[in-house]
Amino acid sequence: MAISSRLMSLILLSLLVTSAIGESLQGVTYDGRSMIVNGERELLFSGSIHYPRMPPEMWPEIIRKAKEGGLNVIQTYVFWNIHEPVQGQFNFEGNYDLVKFIKAIGEQGLYVTLRIGPYIEAEWNQGGFPYWLREVPNITFRSYNEPFIHHMKKYSEMVIDLVKKEKLFAPQGGPIIMAQIENEYNNVQLAYRDNGKKYIEWAANMATSLYNGVPWIMCKQKDAPPQVINTCNGRHCADTFTGPNGPNKPSLWTENWTAQYRTFGDPPSQRAAEDIAFSVARFFAKNGTLTNYYMYYGGTNYGRTSSSFVTTRYYDEAPLDEFGLYREPKWSHLRDLHRALRLSRRALLWGTPTVQKINQDLEITVFEKPGSTDCAAFLTNNHTTQPSTIKFRGKDYYLPEKSVSILPDCKTVVYNTQTIVSQHNSRNFITSEKSKNLKWEMYQEKVPTIADLPLKNREPLELYSLTKDTSDYAWYSTSITLERHDLPMRPDILPVLQIASMGHALAAFVNGEYVGFGHGNNIEKSFVFQKPIILKPGTNTITILAETVGFPNSGAYMEKRFAGPRGVTIQGLMAGTLDITQNNWGHEVGVFGEKQELFTEEGAKKVQWTPVTGPPKGAVTWYKTYFDAPEGNNPVALKMDKMEKGMMWVNGKSLGRYWTSFLSPLGQPTQAEYHIPRAYLKPTNNLLVIFEETGGHPTNIEVQTVNRDTICSIITEYHPPHVKSWERSGTDFVAVVEDLKSGAHLTCPDNKIIEKVEFASYGNPDGACGNLFNGNCNSANSLKVVEQHCLGKNTCTIPIEREIYDEPSKDPCPNIFKTLAVQVKCGKKN
Repeated sequence: MAISSRLMSLILLSLLVTSAIGESLQGVTYDGRSMIVNGERELLFSGSIHYPRMPPEMWPEIIRKAKEGGLNVIQTYVFWNIHEPVQGQFNFEGNYDLVKFIKAIGEQGLYVTLRIGPYIEAEWNQGGFPYWLREVPNITFRSYNEPFIHHMKKYSEMVIDLVKKEKLFAPQGGPIIMAQIENEYNNVQLAYRDNGKKYIEWAANMATSLYNGVPWIMCKQKDAPPQVINTCNGRHCADTFTGPNGPNKPSLWTENWTAQYRTFGDPPSQRAAEDIAFSVARFFAKNGTLTNYYMYYGGTNYGRTSSSFVTTRYYDEAPLDEFGLYREPKWSHLRDLHRALRLSRRALLWGTPTVQKINQDLEITVFEKPGSTDCAAFLTNNHTTQPSTIKFRGKDYYLPEKSVSILPDCKTVVYNTQTIVSQHNSRNFITSEKSKNLKWEMYQEKVPTIADLPLKNREPLELYSLTKDTSDYAWYSTSITLERHDLPMRPDILPVLQIASMGHALAAFVNGEYVGFGHGNNIEKSFVFQKPIILKPGTNTITILAETVGFPNSGAYMEKRFAGPRGVTIQGLMAGTLDITQNNWGHEVGVFGEKQELFTEEGAKKVQWTPVTGPPKGAVTWYKTYFDAPEGNNPVALKMDKMEKGMMWVNGKSLGRYWTSFLSPLGQPTQAEYHIPRAYLKPTNNLLVIFEETGGHPTNIEVQTVNRDTICSIITEYHPPHVKSWERSGTDFVAVVEDLKSGAHLTCPDNKIIEKVEFASYGNPDGACGNLFNGNCNSANSLKVVEQHCLGKNTCTIPIEREIYDEPSKDPCPNIFKTLAVQVKCGKKN
């Protein structure tokens, strides 16, 4: 059939208009309410995941678990010092492949926030700055300083050009919806005076000139220039954030700390899932539309990448632990929170908020869109110890202490931040049967004298500029000649070697013999080493192995930090104290085994190894063994609690630093287990090499597998039903189950089944998963009921109605609120 030319013109015009509309919707904008992505307002739930802190083989699984947890954004820094370790030489390979990582996120349908820095902090070596930048003449980091802004712009252009070339920004069809320049600059801005203000304005102009297709943000920058959005970092931004510094900027939370990073010597860091959920619900009740969990998966600081004193394990208390396993209930309680907020989405994004203060602790926040049924309410109890009841629209609602209840239809509580409906779990480290009975060999470093060390100087050289971040280690050595009458005459008096060090640690040797170890800590990096020593008439050699434990990563004027020995004296000689600081010193960067790469198959052949027998062999000793990959597919760890301090490698790949002799105030190592990625292992004959600095013994090292097969539920009678019991059908809010009841829900990971019920109590039990115990009230039928509902199943739901456990006349405690606590063990199907 013929088509008239007029009709054809109308069709073409329609196609052009449709195309134009489609193009106009591509991209990211914002207003005072929210981010707008491709024409749609969005509630954004984001998590920080850093590509260098895991091998690329782990990326898809970690991203998938983040998506399952309800996230729709992944936030990552870009790490300058790994990408340009030598000026002009770039590395984007392996776990440094930024483009591949961003594409992997996009492939799973998630957005990206790209924090290009170039200063990132992140507990990362020198805050992400490469060492060579420190040696640029006349440079001042993070200031309106010509050498610094020249290199910062050059680097930023390189990153943005790379991302644009790969079409990774949202207007290009990619996943990146936001970018960040600088990082928490308000913390140091005043130190730079006028140059601080000029620098931050320059940085904003520079960033937006490089690419303006997505919004740029600055975190902790309350005076951010108008073209960028200022955002909040912290634990409770609903109460600490003063808000955007412009009416057309949305409220964004770029770092919600899921715990706290650890430094060696620290006790464990914890943050309850209930506290995180409370803080997020409060933030969204106060017009927030993005929260980012820092970290969502922390991973591992492999090699020498961590900053001063920071542990190799990073943010292990995140929703996904260091091994990539779900940390419950943190992961699932936040997943349920995201679902509850999404059920409230229309009211939150298009409704008008009103706040009613009942008293100093209780408040009601309602988002309602006039002329529609869209309505969501947040009922808040800010009291930290007292529960309360609040009346809202004619109905009473029970609120536990310090909690927020979310009502997506202004009627139904689908979620309360304090009442965890999801399951809990406990982590287990299991000694591998396939990797037992390790046969160790050793090679001991030669302790050098001043004659062995090529670089001479009158006094000890500063450690950072000596190593140039190529090694944690540098040898220092000098010699002194003494007569017999110089030495103490009494046998109960020995000379004392005193070394004043600016950090971070050192091992001292006299005449080739190890005399002791000293170190600072993250708060006070400098220290004074003092040990009695044995000297002899004639020539005596004083040798120091000076050590860094990462470069500093925060504060003003980072380029002006220093480390290493600065004063060396010998006390107790017959003529008094002898200052040998300016006695002429030899220096050498690195230890012999490091340069020979004894941690590789080829390097290990360069020296003669001997079997390890008897007691520990002392300081600066290399150990090697071979082991087969552990059974199964669970993550792998190295238990190092009987070693002291050093570094670890598997098949030539660095697992990072260990320091188990630095005990926390609890008398335990800050970190005792170290992650070996499965991607680093072969089926058999894996080379494990340890460099022990001070004297641990390798025979107690264990290769372990890691699981979270101990799962639990702790639920009360007043818990709401699971948030999965409701959904949105168009504009309608509907239940998807017939019987809206609370219950204990358990699901074994990896399709395993519940093979044993280890604990069950219906009454008033207490404790945490892995350590549950009975209170003074317990139904005798608790175990029987749980076994009937759960044994042999992958997933089960256990009811909490009283009549299921006891006849009314036999109820041991009828006048209390009941709690059901269950712990089960998951295992493989038969």
